[in-house]
Amino acid sequence: MNTVFSLWSSQKGRNLIVQLLMVAGFLGLVWWLVDNTVANLARQNVATGFGFLENNTGFDINQKLIAYDESSSYQRLLLVGLLNTAIVSVLGIFFATLIGFMVGLARLSDNWLVSKLAFLYVEIFRNLPLLIQILFWYVLLIEILPHPRNSFALGDMFFLNNRGLYLPWFTSLSGGNIVLWAIALFGVGWFFVSRQAQKRRELTGQKSSYTRHYFILGVIALAGYLSLWGVPFEPNLPALKGFNFRGGLSFTPEFVALLVALSLYTASFIAEIVRAGVLCVAKGQFEAAKALGLPTNVAMNKVIIPQAMRVIIPPLTSQYLNLTKNSSLAAAIAYPELVSVFAGTALNQTGQAVEIIFITMSIYLFLSLLTSFLMNIYNARVALVEK
Repeated sequence: MNTVFSLWSSQKGRNLIVQLLMVAGFLGLVWWLVDNTVANLARQNVATGFGFLENNTGFDINQKLIAYDESSSYQRLLLVGLLNTAIVSVLGIFFATLIGFMVGLARLSDNWLVSKLAFLYVEIFRNLPLLIQILFWYVLLIEILPHPRNSFALGDMFFLNNRGLYLPWFTSLSGGNIVLWAIALFGVGWFFVSRQAQKRRELTGQKSSYTRHYFILGVIALAGYLSLWGVPFEPNLPALKGFNFRGGLSFTPEFVALLVALSLYTASFIAEIVRAGVLCVAKGQFEAAKALGLPTNVAMNKVIIPQAMRVIIPPLTSQYLNLTKNSSLAAAIAYPELVSVFAGTALNQTGQAVEIIFITMSIYLFLSLLTSFLMNIYNARVALVEK
């Protein structure tokens, strides 16, 4: 008791006690909610637990990146939905960033027509609800694109029709996975070698031959493997068989419509972020670059954009998070992402709403925290360091 009174007599002690009480109250609230939920479910004879993840789903999915069929488990279904969410989010972030930067810089163009067209793009896509845009692009793809027999073709390898987009791909043979893993490890090694070479150039002013030697070594190793064991891949081209295309890499109209809508919608916000970031850089910086004789594109890439990134990155991170979470609207066009197939179909079949919603929320929380973590690392690299 004397210890408590001695702690309460100091400001730090009072702060510690208040924080401990708040943590205890929060944990007590969580315990009460869990206990009350379990008791209510038991009283209604509703099954609880995560054992349902091992049961068979009994239905198939048309868009999947890994093997899946009717006999697969709900755990496999969860992975399929997560991968579908991840691929549309990653590609959406890439295209939204690319379009957003181009439109944002176009808004600052001295060309009146280019500037006004960029302004018109931002005002249209930013002020239309995302769900309406998703439905618009989906209906547009279904109604305007031709049937498979009249597909738009490019070189007999790329096909676009109202059944989806079909691209050439490859089939991995014996030893193919080893080559893919080796290439991935080579890419990771290339990243670290490039960083070391850049640090040496910044410290000494001398160019390093590390990256060139590393690249030559990788090419020699790959050429040696292929000469001894042959190419462990074979082309897999899409071809019309019956009423639809088979083979290759295919993307459904739902995926294409969702990707286009997410990219264009998010790009309109990114464009304004880029424009604001560039305007935050003092005009004297651009004038000084021009006084040194730097071309406009070099001045933007080497002087203006690096300084603007310090302002752009924090709100850009929020747009990446929004894009990932907005992908859940794909349920409106039946794209089999996480919410549609797991928090929708799986929930209706199993009835275990608490577990499924908890898993879905945890996954979106993890994706958001991972995105924030990666963007914070990049933000720390471009931040202005004061000495």
